[in-house]
Amino acid sequence: MSLAHDVSYADVRTERIKVHGPEGFAGMRVAGRLAAECLDMLTPHVVPGVATAELDRLAREFILDNGALPACLFYRGYSHTLCISPNHVVCHGIPGERTLREGDIANIDVTVIVDGWHGDHSRMYALGEVAPRARRLIEVTYEALERGIAAVKPGARLGDVGHAIQSYVEAQRCSVVRDFCGHGVGRVFHDAPNVLHFGRQGAGERLEAGMFFTIEPMVNLGRHPVKVLADGWTAVTRDKSLSAQCEHSIGVTKDGCEIFTVSPKGLFRPT
Repeated sequence: MSLAHDVSYADVRTERIKVHGPEGFAGMRVAGRLAAECLDMLTPHVVPGVATAELDRLAREFILDNGALPACLFYRGYSHTLCISPNHVVCHGIPGERTLREGDIANIDVTVIVDGWHGDHSRMYALGEVAPRARRLIEVTYEALERGIAAVKPGARLGDVGHAIQSYVEAQRCSVVRDFCGHGVGRVFHDAPNVLHFGRQGAGERLEAGMFFTIEPMVNLGRHPVKVLADGWTAVTRDKSLSAQCEHSIGVTKDGCEIFTVSPKGLFRPT
């Protein structure tokens, strides 16, 4: 794919990777921070017995009260603010009357729009005492994200990011989901490039300062195949093994990258 420095078309998805300047970085900092603040706000509410619909309501009110818009609401027919994916749900879990229970693990994914810029962010929550294997899966997933981010710098390739994630995860005897990937982000919710969480070093598009994208590895305790349920959204592991995911929106800088979705309260990585 060719790189494009003219971002006057930035509100339209194209096959060209957009390269942003200082205005874009400023916009993404605000949007990314609000997404992180939203998940910080939810943290004390993610407790055994809470209905996922209630968490969705809290997030929607928080985003609107802060003058932003929930990007997922009515996106391609989706009618909620959050995706909440517990246990063997890989991603795109739909909030509803289901309650979270003691011992569950759950990913919560939110995207906000602030002045046209998208802040896309997700993290894991552990409810009460969780099984050691579930805790280990979460730790592996966060470490995989950190290794992927560490591979980002001008001149590197997207394959370097995927390889850093895959090689670590598989060394831990877990698997990386192939069916979903990270993506370009900015004024477009899902833009070029696709960011695979597996791959070969030296392969894929070359990174350049000003590129914005998400890294959001989904890691399964069992095998990597998934299936999408009849609702058209919810993806689950085929072998019903536990799954975890975490996500940051980042921008490539001249000497590395900037994470836009840092938790202001330091709550991103479960302890």
